[in-house]
Amino acid sequence: MFHQMAGLSIQSPFTTTSVLVFHLLLIPFSKGQSQLIGPSQPIVAKIGSDIILPCHLEPAQDVAAKTLDWTRSDLDPRFVYVWRARQELLDEKNPSYLGRTSLFTDELKHGNISLKLSRVKPADQGRYKCFIPKEKEESFVELVVGK
Repeated sequence: MFHQMAGLSIQSPFTTTSVLVFHLLLIPFSKGQSQLIGPSQPIVAKIGSDIILPCHLEPAQDVAAKTLDWTRSDLDPRFVYVWRARQELLDEKNPSYLGRTSLFTDELKHGNISLKLSRVKPADQGRYKCFIPKEKEESFVELVVGK
């Protein structure tokens, strides 16, 4: 492979194939290889029941020390659950979810960020976002509430 530079021909030691192989070898080490996974179908819950909104990181990694958010964009404040510095942060949480949401904190070390929602109400119906801000990873879960 030759490059023209100011009228000179310079031979490159890298061929297209070697550059491609180099990039393919780096892919497993690049940031952003993990992905948040949620359900492909809506979660259906009955009023008054307890349900789990599934969300996990693949490949699994410890997220206990990370910032984790569960939100609904149609709410104000939008936060359903906020995890900071290895604990739940209640100040930013939407009041309608106080005492009704939790994470499986023992499972955070395995990348499980699933949200348990207790005593489901009709107003809980909507689109939830599971989010790791620093990683810019997100997944969405649709909750349908029936009688």
